[in-house]
Amino acid sequence: MSTLVQIAQYVPTVRDPGKEQKLKQMLIWTGIVLLLYFAMSEIPLWTAGAENADTAVESLRTFETLLGSSTGTLITLGIGPIVTASIVLQMLVGSELLSWNTDSQEGKQKFQAAQKLLAYGLTVIQAAGFAFSGTFGPPTEIIGSLAGISIPVGLLLTLQMSIGGWLIILLDDLIQKWGFGSGVGLFIAAGVSKAIFVQLFSPLTDTGQLYFMTGGGDPQGAFFTFITTLAPEAALTIVSTVIVFAICVYLQAMRVEIPLTFGNVRGFGQKWPLKFFYTSVMPVIFVSALTANVQIIGTVLAGQNGSVPIIGSFSQGQPQSGLALLLNPPADFVSTLITGGFGSITSFQISHVLFYVTFYTVGAAIFSIFWARTTGQDSDAVAEQIQDTGMKVPGFRKDKRVIKKVLDRYIPPLVVVAGASVGFIAAVTNLSGAASSGTSILLVVMILYRLYEQLAQKHMEELHPALKDFF
Repeated sequence: MSTLVQIAQYVPTVRDPGKEQKLKQMLIWTGIVLLLYFAMSEIPLWTAGAENADTAVESLRTFETLLGSSTGTLITLGIGPIVTASIVLQMLVGSELLSWNTDSQEGKQKFQAAQKLLAYGLTVIQAAGFAFSGTFGPPTEIIGSLAGISIPVGLLLTLQMSIGGWLIILLDDLIQKWGFGSGVGLFIAAGVSKAIFVQLFSPLTDTGQLYFMTGGGDPQGAFFTFITTLAPEAALTIVSTVIVFAICVYLQAMRVEIPLTFGNVRGFGQKWPLKFFYTSVMPVIFVSALTANVQIIGTVLAGQNGSVPIIGSFSQGQPQSGLALLLNPPADFVSTLITGGFGSITSFQISHVLFYVTFYTVGAAIFSIFWARTTGQDSDAVAEQIQDTGMKVPGFRKDKRVIKKVLDRYIPPLVVVAGASVGFIAAVTNLSGAASSGTSILLVVMILYRLYEQLAQKHMEELHPALKDFF
């Protein structure tokens, strides 16, 4: 056993169930994790001023739903440390700076151990970044002393956010071993679903009162805003959300099917499906996490009101110029274009849009390649899976090299196209003004569709145990 794996055994983790879980048990554990997640999202950070927390929410709202976080609460960091750790390791392994064979059992153990240790460490680093950048107020303010040692606000905030981040890591581990899917996907889906429902159908005002009882207060939900004021911005939000949902569901069902036959059973075969969104939502999650980290690093280095070369300048945590500004979608671009026409759009806004869309498209394509290699979705790994099932390519003898040669025609181009398509759709719909953001809708559709497939497969396995080996 490697030293890295031995060290990882000493960090908090969730033990394996020891036996296969029933569908009902998996659903119960998933439900418990969801309840804990929503409960943590309602626990505010102590000593974080309400005004400062509100400012932080506005500056990081784009990343809240993407990282399953709730700024100003115990889960301010969300899944950020988990995703960032995965990004770093994938880049190191993909570039062969770390010569780990993730197809082998030893390589997988090293990767998982390193990811766990790095996630715990990044939790503290990111928490300190939020606290000492002044996101929630002056970090050097003294709130008391312990054994004669003064305790600044920044230290207490770092401790709270670190504990919340560690709990999220444990809940993710719990979901993977006892529930359905992964905590990363589940937390994103939960946060996005909540945000979409509030932005579309909430009848409450910003003060928490019913809009029709306040005598003129504006509701948070776009639906109620539209029926009371006929505001075009509200109509754009509703229409954009419906269109993005329809496009995502349609593309999710697209696939390439490769015909195969069983080597030992003549005349009997099946098709091996390769989905259009081959690498799922992970590439765009990685790109979103990367942009979030650029902003966090920028705010830490710049202070509360300052600037950093290349990254840009910040005011109350919001980017005002530089790379950090370009990595955020232009505010109200589409609504300005609709109401004012092309004459109301500046050359900088056009350049901003082109840079933003290009970054998401190219970045997602690159991360898609890394993700396919590290998760066993490349041609070689899939050929091995097909070989193990006893299937072969019709008209050829049973040989892994033949299968791999056929898969090489489809999988490498599909990996790039899938990642680029996901990134392009996410970037373009982020500009459309859809509820929560286009990226969030794309993520929640894919995640829920995948959860549905896992539920259906588990249900069928329990009804027909003989199908388990087939799957």
